Amino acid sequence: MADLSTNFVGIKSPNPFWLASAPPTDKAYNVVRAFKAGWGGVVWKTLGEAGPPVVNVSGPRYGAIWGADRRLLGLNNIELITDRDLEINLQEIKQVKRDWPDRAMIVSLMVPCQEESWKAILKRVEETEADGIELNFGCPHGMSERGMGAAVGQVPEYIEMVARWCKQNTRMPVIVKLTPNITDIRYPARAAKKGGADAVSLINTISSITSVNLDTFSPEPSIDGKGSHGGYCGPAVKPIALNMVAEIARDAETKGLPISGIGGVTTWRDAAEFIALGCGTVQVCTAAMTYGFKVVQEMIDGLSEWMDRKGHRTLAEVQGRASGNVTDWQYLNLNYVTKAHIDQDLCIKCGRCHIACEDTSHQAITAEKGGVRHFEVKDEECVGCNLCVNVCPVENCITMRPMKVGSVDPRTGRKVTGDYGNWTTHPNNPMTCTAAE
Repeated sequence: MADLSTNFVGIKSPNPFWLASAPPTDKAYNVVRAFKAGWGGVVWKTLGEAGPPVVNVSGPRYGAIWGADRRLLGLNNIELITDRDLEINLQEIKQVKRDWPDRAMIVSLMVPCQEESWKAILKRVEETEADGIELNFGCPHGMSERGMGAAVGQVPEYIEMVARWCKQNTRMPVIVKLTPNITDIRYPARAAKKGGADAVSLINTISSITSVNLDTFSPEPSIDGKGSHGGYCGPAVKPIALNMVAEIARDAETKGLPISGIGGVTTWRDAAEFIALGCGTVQVCTAAMTYGFKVVQEMIDGLSEWMDRKGHRTLAEVQGRASGNVTDWQYLNLNYVTKAHIDQDLCIKCGRCHIACEDTSHQAITAEKGGVRHFEVKDEECVGCNLCVNVCPVENCITMRPMKVGSVDPRTGRKVTGDYGNWTTHPNNPMTCTAAE
């Protein structure tokens, strides 16, 4: 079988699947059950400094977006960091790590942006013998309004400063958790690296309001007639997370910086995609909250089976394989041409491809043939956009077929080539291109 073991900045775990800092990791009872189910590691729910306890709302904490089949696509939460006593958390972390020495134990931290506050809590966490810390610079609600979480993560200078404080005051690896609520994810990642961080993790939740109650006219979840923005997570955020991971993985200033990928990981395939873009581990929250801790077994089995089938012996053979294929739009080959093809044996004659193409695209699909309902692609009109593939309800009924090099595209009359050098730079418009024959 494929070897799924990981060594992430010196932190070893039997597989790359870690539970993210969240409600599933807020106490020993949960974490022990997670380890028994097979999780390779956990990031303990964010601890704050000693003092007055954090007070969470006692009403609804979650808003949701569902698919047509009631499958949970996105989850919005307004929960704060742990509201459990710091001493109890630290005692439990120490005991669980001693009982499960082969599992990764990371402790998420969030304290005021003062060096003494960080020094104090780092000393306490070191005493637990945890494997590392994760600086929570991502939480977009509640704590950010108190100058922590995303309020720090949106200012690269603060990220660099706090990361440096932590590196100077702890032996433990420092992972910086980044917020997606920023224009360009590369800048906070660069700041984390400049501050000496050993790795970054991303993405944290996206600031959001999932819905509005049209009877009370308050956002959901609603607390006594009022609502607040919360953090959005779940399968719906995966595309955003993958893009941000790729940006860091291919950025010249952060290339090689270890990444723990977070954001909508629900299946083994999701995990494999994050790893292929450069992640050393993946963190999961919503899937565990939706399906329970045992969902990790499907992830482990699926990833192992895929790696065996593809001949990948270790995760290192997969890690980062896709990052080199992420490029800027201007470097895409404009002479690569595909055309849609409809398998008539699979077609159920629903007409969705025709409607989508006729009304919103390029009028490239016929609706009848010889007076009979029939859907077929007109190559001379098809631009290869693949909208029809995405709206077709039958898997593999419509596929995109590349035209052979040397053939003539009936739509443009141009010969299909394998050339990539079809871009020219113009002084007034560097994005202007000329089509090569």
